[in-house]
Amino acid sequence: MKAMWNGEILADSNNTVVVEGNHYFPKDSVNWSLFSSSSKTSVCPWKGTASYYTVTVNGEQNTDAAWLYPTPKDKAAEIKDHLAFWKGVTVTQ
Repeated sequence: MKAMWNGEILADSNNTVVVEGNHYFPKDSVNWSLFSSSSKTSVCPWKGTASYYTVTVNGEQNTDAAWLYPTPKDKAAEIKDHLAFWKGVTVTQ
């Protein structure tokens, strides 16, 4: 699977985890040079607290376009250290 935005590959992995229709990419498959931490967080009752990241490609920013559960609850342990995307990021095979 590949996550792309603005013509750039953000993440590429054969080992994504699908939860609620979202592909979660392992941290080591992510091009972290395109990401910066955001102050945004959200809480899911069964996954825990998500931290967000802003993507910057070719001078354009996609604010809070990716999220990660750094310390997920037990029911979501499989997505620990995995990043998911939204806000126009395309995820394809």
